[in-house]
Amino acid sequence: MDIHEHQAKEILAGFGVPTPRGGLAYSPEQAAFRTRELGGDAWVVKAQIHSGGRGEAGGVKLCKSQREVYDFAQELFGKQLVTRQTGAAGKGVYRIWVEEASDIAQELYLGFVLDRKSERIMVVASSSGGMEIEELAETDPDSLVRMVVDPAHGLVEYQARELAFALGLKGAQIGQMVKAVRACYRAYRDLDATMVEINPLVITGSGDLVALDAKMSFDTNALYRRPQIAALHDPSQEDAREAMAHDNGLAYVGLDGDIGCIINGAGLAMATMDMIKLSGGEPANFLDIGGGASPERVMTAFRTVLCDPNVSVILVNIFAGINRCDWVAKGVVEAYKAEGLTLPVVVRLAGTNVEQGRNIIDASGLPLITAETLAEAAEKAVAARPKRAA
Repeated sequence: MDIHEHQAKEILAGFGVPTPRGGLAYSPEQAAFRTRELGGDAWVVKAQIHSGGRGEAGGVKLCKSQREVYDFAQELFGKQLVTRQTGAAGKGVYRIWVEEASDIAQELYLGFVLDRKSERIMVVASSSGGMEIEELAETDPDSLVRMVVDPAHGLVEYQARELAFALGLKGAQIGQMVKAVRACYRAYRDLDATMVEINPLVITGSGDLVALDAKMSFDTNALYRRPQIAALHDPSQEDAREAMAHDNGLAYVGLDGDIGCIINGAGLAMATMDMIKLSGGEPANFLDIGGGASPERVMTAFRTVLCDPNVSVILVNIFAGINRCDWVAKGVVEAYKAEGLTLPVVVRLAGTNVEQGRNIIDASGLPLITAETLAEAAEKAVAARPKRAA
């Protein structure tokens, strides 16, 4: 789960990371009022969306008057901001962050990620901040400093000092860096994060370190024990289809194709999508209904898939173990009738109670297309797509 910049800054500040003063706004008037609260004669206005590259996309601006803040905020609110990370659809701007301008002397990069190869938390830092880590790795690989943290000891002080030395920091900056690095590590560890990134971590004109931007992502499977983090979830930043699926406990990822998939098991779902592509089609989604799916859950899966207007065919592929084919078949029949479907539905059932499931499909009298194998189901789904005009 991702959160907004202002939320990440609030969390990190609570662990001791220095951040600029700022305020959240939900309207242009509120944005202008924040400037009076903060004081000063320059402010940075930032669109709050779950994406990097906001500055390049026109979502960040240095403003030098309240009127300029108001006008820029008015331009941002309700806008679909398209960055290199959002895709063509962009993400909607419904809140902005107004913070005091900082005197930037140098920009650094600081990130914490899970390194699956070493099975450890890895700290990545660079003296060339302000760019995405992928860009840094490509354009300035020598600037990257990597450090693996032993979970038995945590990130100890000497490691943080070595990191500061490697970045060329001196004097009081070393102590500030040690404090910031260890604070980020504690936030990562204590809140079940999967990523903490400060980019840029700036050295101000007065020589102080300040987190000018921040990102945090969290392990969704651990949110049950982090209610304070779960409360930061912003569904407006998600694909509407994925938000609906999440609310109904379904594992769903929207794609760009037109063949809707309802599968049980992540591995089978991946194999089904591969087979669709091998047959010349494009999957519209990944959807795993999970084990023990009731007819009601199958109906919910149908409604979720049908939220995508691009779907022209639905492929149901069930290999039942914990699931039962008769339950799934009942759900398919009920969903077809309840939704008044007219688009083709291909059903492939195998496993527990498969004969009962097939009998339910046959007895329904509905124009459902059946298949014996995965390959046959994929081929029939591709063939059932409406013919496009040349």
